[in-house]
Amino acid sequence: MSVSNLDEQIERLKKCEYLKESEVKGICDKAREILIDESNVQRVDAPVTICGDIHGQFYDLIELFKVGGECPYTNYLFLGDFVDRGYYSVETFLLLLALKVRYPDRITLIRGNHESRQITQVYGFYDECLKKYGSVNVWRYCTEIFDYLSLSAIIDDKVFCVHGGLSPAINTLDQIRVIDRKQEVPHDGAMCDLMWSDPEDIEGWGLSPRGAGYLFGADVVAKFNEINHIDLIARAHQLVMEGYKTMFPAKGAKAGQSVDSLVTVWSAPNYCYRCG
Repeated sequence: MSVSNLDEQIERLKKCEYLKESEVKGICDKAREILIDESNVQRVDAPVTICGDIHGQFYDLIELFKVGGECPYTNYLFLGDFVDRGYYSVETFLLLLALKVRYPDRITLIRGNHESRQITQVYGFYDECLKKYGSVNVWRYCTEIFDYLSLSAIIDDKVFCVHGGLSPAINTLDQIRVIDRKQEVPHDGAMCDLMWSDPEDIEGWGLSPRGAGYLFGADVVAKFNEINHIDLIARAHQLVMEGYKTMFPAKGAKAGQSVDSLVTVWSAPNYCYRCG
């Protein structure tokens, strides 16, 4: 695939135009070659703009690029959940994937709980592919790529980025690095927890009402951050009306200093047309 071909496809995707099935396969094939070499804890250099769930809200993604700057001029890190619920999951995921192929060092994509064959068959992406292409081939190409997406990222060795949260099975980043990620999201265990868990005002660990992953408290975050010498956990996975929300004051913060140890980022405004 030539650079001019790819640039032309990116321009079409930015106009929310369909790509041919063969073009989708070509982008997915190239993306696999890039993603297979990325770590489960992918290193990212600051400055970088962190984005939360997009959920097929294509026009909000375009607006995000207008406000934050176009890739590659701005370095981006997306925390997963590119698909489902919104009406343009195909165009959203393919645009991000095409940008990854074109500018692999300027955009990082990590996996969310919706980057899953099972979940997408329930929440819209499967049906959207079928409706737009008349077959499930495009869904198959995309869901195969899901298996190659990184599970997390680390910015300048200080900010740990993940879709959902922490896991009782994981104390160190090295334990994440050795997970075999090239599989469907399991129903339980470390890989599942990274994509499904949520922070909560509790002590220790709690059962998640989602039926997967765990709830985890400030003490869990403080211990994880201390062991791994990190300052902040950045994650998505939960609707935040203001776009971001900080939690859990960090240990050792000076009086009058507001330093939190976790931030939730959400990038799908007017989610499912619930607001406004």
